[in-house]
Amino acid sequence: MLYKYLLLIIISFTLHACASVKLTHGGEKARVLSSGEVVNCQKRGATKVRVKPTMLTVSRQPTVIAKELQILARNSSVNMGGDTVTPISKIDNGEQTFAVYRCIP
Repeated sequence: MLYKYLLLIIISFTLHACASVKLTHGGEKARVLSSGEVVNCQKRGATKVRVKPTMLTVSRQPTVIAKELQILARNSSVNMGGDTVTPISKIDNGEQTFAVYRCIP
């Protein structure tokens, strides 16, 4: 019985470590805004980001998926010379497209 609990704890920690998306140093400087807030910004392009929508056949929480997608988009925006992202599609099977903007001169 003790082994089952230890195994469950190890699996839980492993899944948590695998699911964590880290914000990079450059990504920390990027922000997520609505489309109405970027009217005076220069568009740099778009980025499509993806995370796994399930873990071991168990669906992940939509709020966690959305947060991780935003982090990945912010990280990606830096490579395009952007400092702001705004979602331009809905989340579909763990994937979302964001427009990348440069708003801060």
